[in-house]
Amino acid sequence: MNNLTLLQYFEWYLPSNQLLWQRAVREAKDIHKMGFNAVWLPPAFKGQDTDNVGYGVYDLYDLGEFKQKGSIATKYGTRREYQAAIKAFQRYGIKVFADIVLNNRIGGDETEVVRVIEQEWDNRLQQVGDIYEIEAWTKYNFPGRKGKYSDFTWNSAYFNGIDWDERGKKSGIYLFEGKQWDSKVGQEKANYDYLMGADVDLHNPKVREEMLRWGEWYLATTGVDGFRLDATKHIGSDFYSWWLTQLRQKTGQELPTVGEYWSNDMGELGKYLQRTGNQFWLFDVPLHFNLFKASRSGDQFPMNKILDNSLLQSFPDRAVTFVDNHDTQPSQGLDSWVDGWFKTMAYALILLRGEGTPCVFWGDLFGIPHDNIGVVPGLKALLKIREFFAKGKLHDYFDHEHIIGFTREGSETYPDSGVVVLMSNSKGGEKEMYVNRKFAGVRYIDVIGTNKHIVTVDENGNGKFSVGNGTVSVYVSEFAAKQLFVNGISTRG
Repeated sequence: MNNLTLLQYFEWYLPSNQLLWQRAVREAKDIHKMGFNAVWLPPAFKGQDTDNVGYGVYDLYDLGEFKQKGSIATKYGTRREYQAAIKAFQRYGIKVFADIVLNNRIGGDETEVVRVIEQEWDNRLQQVGDIYEIEAWTKYNFPGRKGKYSDFTWNSAYFNGIDWDERGKKSGIYLFEGKQWDSKVGQEKANYDYLMGADVDLHNPKVREEMLRWGEWYLATTGVDGFRLDATKHIGSDFYSWWLTQLRQKTGQELPTVGEYWSNDMGELGKYLQRTGNQFWLFDVPLHFNLFKASRSGDQFPMNKILDNSLLQSFPDRAVTFVDNHDTQPSQGLDSWVDGWFKTMAYALILLRGEGTPCVFWGDLFGIPHDNIGVVPGLKALLKIREFFAKGKLHDYFDHEHIIGFTREGSETYPDSGVVVLMSNSKGGEKEMYVNRKFAGVRYIDVIGTNKHIVTVDENGNGKFSVGNGTVSVYVSEFAAKQLFVNGISTRG
């Protein structure tokens, strides 16, 4: 994951026109030119209906090949188009991360009568009443696929529970008789094994064998480079450690992987990394919430605490940083959208420091028409500054409640590299900051903010840099600024 710049190549409200994979083929070269060298693609398997974003999994083997759930293609296109999109990105040196959803199944083909123990919604270890029978959608026969690639079919023996009784037309949390929730999961609601749909029993030996067979098939079929693992807090921590180890051994591939463990508790995330043997990276959810709170609190938020209790601060080599994603966008279940005035500042923080692996959200790069949300000003410029100029040793200036900054000294490998970042969530001001003695006499220009004056680095490698009210300024050398201009990079919009 070192030196990767990751793009989440989808948002929740993309149209269900089955054209995303085709668009990816057309845009791969442009994505490369923007400065990305990795993309996270949405779940590619057949969902419960043709509008499914990908997390309501029906058939993991149907990548848009069989007439199932009302369509051959998924929301994003056909299997061949998906494979073409992956190859297009890789042709330009872009690693492809596939979104993997193994926790649940939705859209069963037939029901079964199952004996269950209903559980309290907010306490999954608290029984409600006695054992009784329900009718559950737990049979998955995949009639459209007819056993191609795998003859494994699903029934209630391979699930732990479900949330719908078809007989009684009633929702609830139903634990199947003889089953138990996995204990090595998040402890919200006393036990957060159950998330939605038919909960897969990942301790069942036959299920584990099938998941491993599928993983090998998927890698051979698609050629993806790595994974994004969905809902890891709802899956026993031992499962993915085993699954990834087996796949890496069997394929000989590195398989860089990032997990989505949605928790704002650094202690919980640290324990999860330890339990999984640091086999993959985690999204920095605590940092996202710091950015969210800062954007909603104005000058009441202490900017010098912006990195506190984050993965970036505690485990920088395991942190995948992000500002927003498909779950945090407006009206979604984890809605915690970072306000627009703060977005450029937030991206400067995660893109230009050098720690962690930053992930840019589709909605911030291309906009979200569904909610009339536009692109983040200056984001494309920040990506190019990261690619060519945000290099070298880091110096932090987190010495003020409202005005903070950092500098990068530059690298011999990248001519004219070196960057100065200064941001304020209140009144603007100035700060003397060290760049590098070798830049003595070099003029630095703010290419993101509103400052029009030029800062000349003194003989000691320092300069007095300023920032406006409630904004961010990013300074690069005059030579670097000219390169951005010559290459048509808009820095202020």
